[in-house]
Amino acid sequence: MTIRFAVADHVARVTIDRPDRMNAIDEASEAELIRIWGAIEKDDSVRCVVVTGAGERAFCTGADMKQSGNKTGLEYWAATRPGGFGGLSLRDTLDVPVIARVNGHALGGGMEMVLGCDIVVAADNASFGCPEPRVGRLALEGGIAQLPRRIPHVWAMGMLLTGRRRPCASAW
Repeated sequence: MTIRFAVADHVARVTIDRPDRMNAIDEASEAELIRIWGAIEKDDSVRCVVVTGAGERAFCTGADMKQSGNKTGLEYWAATRPGGFGGLSLRDTLDVPVIARVNGHALGGGMEMVLGCDIVVAADNASFGCPEPRVGRLALEGGIAQLPRRIPHVWAMGMLLTGRRRPCASAW
């Protein structure tokens, strides 16, 4: 199982459980996340959601390009993703607070998932970044639209255009 999901005491907990891949999201994981977000939307007992990554190294490092089904980069990024990356980065239908518990790297799509959350709680070793420019891509699953709304414009543009990382969110 690559995604763990449980509801207890009105709190839904979603854990990306691929620590050997730094919690990168493959096609099966993304499909499961999309299913989970839909289930949360239908469950009136859920009052908030906590999303995190397994292990201590990463919240999520984005797309697992090694397991992208032999798609080219263009084919991968052209695919429709309901709710954006991980089903969360652009989702606007959740009516409960979503808390990102960031326990390491939040990069690429992982950073975009964080941007889709309402509250971010970050460990001291957390780092955030959109490395897409370093491989000739853009943060199209929410990064470009949401990052400049969340942090100062010059910091956001620096991250989006250069791929530089920022340390723990408390430094913002």
